[in-house]
Amino acid sequence: MSDIAILKQMIKETATVPLEFDDNNKKKVILREPDLPNCYVTINGMPDDHQVIIIKADQFKSPNTIFTGSKGECKRADFVIVADIDTKKVILFIEMKAKTKTSTEWEIIQQLKGAQCFVAYCQKIGQEFWRYPNFLESYVYRFVTIRNINIHKKPTREKITDDHDSPEQMLKVSSPHYLQFNRLIGGRK
Repeated sequence: MSDIAILKQMIKETATVPLEFDDNNKKKVILREPDLPNCYVTINGMPDDHQVIIIKADQFKSPNTIFTGSKGECKRADFVIVADIDTKKVILFIEMKAKTKTSTEWEIIQQLKGAQCFVAYCQKIGQEFWRYPNFLESYVYRFVTIRNINIHKKPTREKITDDHDSPEQMLKVSSPHYLQFNRLIGGRK
């Protein structure tokens, strides 16, 4: 069984975002900021449904009944996209902000780290309860913050490299117009 198939058994459908089709019958996903319904971004060029799962990571209840939260450990990013495609196994962490100054960079880093901890928890669940010792191994991590979502859209021209592999080195996308999945994960296509 693939990692994606296990995650689709593990994660409730209500905590996921379905793929849609664009006008050219290609796959896309629309990510909506939970608290702001008019705040959304579209990621085009998504993999096939059996190769990807999009998780609303912030639906995982805050562990603030256990942890103090003094270091930001109770925060989570908005979305986690796990993809196992022919060329790469990638876990993409995405935090969305309606404006540039909604949160400090430190807060966004904590949210991305919290989502990374959520994935580590899922990994351990898959290893222990599904009995797949290599579950979610060999994946590369990519961290992205998308800002100024409600601002007039302009072409996204950020230089995207494979350097956004830690929360502190997140890719910062502003006023997104046309986001491509392969560019967000550092692909060359």
